[in-house]
Amino acid sequence: MTQLPKTPAALARHLGRVAREARHKAALTQAEAAERIGLATEVYGRLERGKMLPSLPTLLRLCRALALDANPLLGFSSSQPPAWLTLDAPAVDEPPAMRRLLRTLRQLKPRQLAALSRAASAMLPAPAASAPREARQRAH
Repeated sequence: MTQLPKTPAALARHLGRVAREARHKAALTQAEAAERIGLATEVYGRLERGKMLPSLPTLLRLCRALALDANPLLGFSSSQPPAWLTLDAPAVDEPPAMRRLLRTLRQLKPRQLAALSRAASAMLPAPAASAPREARQRAH
């Protein structure tokens, strides 16, 4: 199990909700479901609350233990894209290097992003200086 980055949070919430519904349908407690899957009860609880995503092997054990098909669990049971899947279409006029940079920036922690923002701002040309002092004084 891995901690969630920001982007798959909607998937984690969806997966947790479907897992909880399947567990209730099977009349299992969280402890019983966790035991069948091979997880600590606390870890399974975080999964149901949408606070983490399972690894692929754990996902397969979850499907077996709760008699779930992986497609509905992941939201792939209709012709529509799953609700958790948000695809940001790249701007047509953005060069590929800009899109790669944006993907990298989205993975940074807030502190790293702030530091990089300051560094990028320092690389920009200085704003046009205001008129020299004596020229402003003569204008008055």
